[in-house]
Amino acid sequence: MSTETNAGIPAPGAQPDIRQQQSLSTAGARNLATTTKSAPQMQGISPRWLLRTLPWVQVSGGTYRVNRRLRHKVGRGRVSFVKTGSEVRIVPQTLAEVPVLRGYEDEAVLEELAGRFVQRQFQAGDVLVTAGTPISEVFLIAHGKLERLGTGKYGEETVVGTLADGDHLGDEALQEEDGSWPYTVRAATAGTVMVLAWPSFQELHDRSESLQLQIMEYLNGFQQAQNKHGEAAIDLSAGHQGEYELPGAFVDYELKPREYELSVAQTILKVHTRVADLYNKPMNQTEHQLRLTIEALRERQEHELINNPEFGLLENAEYDQRIQTHSGPPTPDDMDELLSRRRSTKMFLAHPKAIAAFGRECNKRGLYPGTVEVEGKQVSAWRGVPIFPCNKIPIVGGSTSSILAMRVGEDNQGVVGLHQTGIPDEYQPSLSVRFMGIDEKAIISYLVSAYYSAAILVPDAVGVLENVDIAQR
Repeated sequence: MSTETNAGIPAPGAQPDIRQQQSLSTAGARNLATTTKSAPQMQGISPRWLLRTLPWVQVSGGTYRVNRRLRHKVGRGRVSFVKTGSEVRIVPQTLAEVPVLRGYEDEAVLEELAGRFVQRQFQAGDVLVTAGTPISEVFLIAHGKLERLGTGKYGEETVVGTLADGDHLGDEALQEEDGSWPYTVRAATAGTVMVLAWPSFQELHDRSESLQLQIMEYLNGFQQAQNKHGEAAIDLSAGHQGEYELPGAFVDYELKPREYELSVAQTILKVHTRVADLYNKPMNQTEHQLRLTIEALRERQEHELINNPEFGLLENAEYDQRIQTHSGPPTPDDMDELLSRRRSTKMFLAHPKAIAAFGRECNKRGLYPGTVEVEGKQVSAWRGVPIFPCNKIPIVGGSTSSILAMRVGEDNQGVVGLHQTGIPDEYQPSLSVRFMGIDEKAIISYLVSAYYSAAILVPDAVGVLENVDIAQR
């Protein structure tokens, strides 16, 4: 009786036909074969255009001092808020970002002042203040976008500026002779402002001696002769004839110039001696461990140059050099305004998603951004200025980012990178790899250190386009 069915399948209880393997399997052969290998790969490596294009200045003493002309104009900053549910409160210490309170250290007065602000909501299209009316309130923008409106030559309405989160207005009352609003403010979006009535501020001022001294010093500086940049004026004469008595002049300097100390990024690389001794062919294990460690350090270095609160370009850009987008996404108009704020702009720096958003806006207008060649590679450009991608620029809330425009170099009074070459055990410029010894577990340790910083030589060297909407619509 047959033990197989018609389909060739063994009948129940029949023995299967076991066939002997006649050649070496590929799995077995692979154990004896020499495979072709790649070097260890790392996904986190980016082009790091900022490190490649920034001019680097040798800082032999570890500290770089930026000497400038004396400035009477006090810079503006951003006020911070804390939100609990629908309630918004001011962080008192950040009130010192308002020019009139810059450098003020009486925390008790700042806390009382913060408590006097009243929360107020607004909707898109609401007019908060009208040009020509008396300034009776100070506004701090907790959330939302406001437009400053002016009147054109022929009476038409013009947008002369945009204000957003952290901005403030109304402190101009101390500078205006008639104490009236020089512009109209209208809400572009819904949002929240914190409002302080001038009588409430005046009452606190009248009983706080330290606040009176603060405002007096501010007004004295404001009344000093200065140019449009807020620098102490230099008396000059031009176009005169005959024996005209020339004015005397000198250039005054800041008495306390800013100093930048080199920052450091460090790690300890550990390699077991067994790995270093026995597994070094065909690739040197220590060499590749070090290579990838240095790549990670350089990535962190670029991140710090953008975001560090002490010297990062985003954090240290002047308030007057920060602008808001007109409609949300980055448009050619926004990029043109960013260019117009400084001379000799050498580069834009933007997150890749912000560059994509700018490309979409150009497509809507039928425009095609050009390209320029940098280090043998074609890079997107606007008005001949390269737009370098930088994934270190943060994306806030998943939908907004920033675009930086920079002038670079010492000779150009721009942005410079700071480092120190010639350090002990230098492996790359301003980066050292120092042998630390072998511990009782036979692990070799290397101290890997990178030293760096960045300096903005004059305020208009860096401009920032803020609240760039990168969401697709």
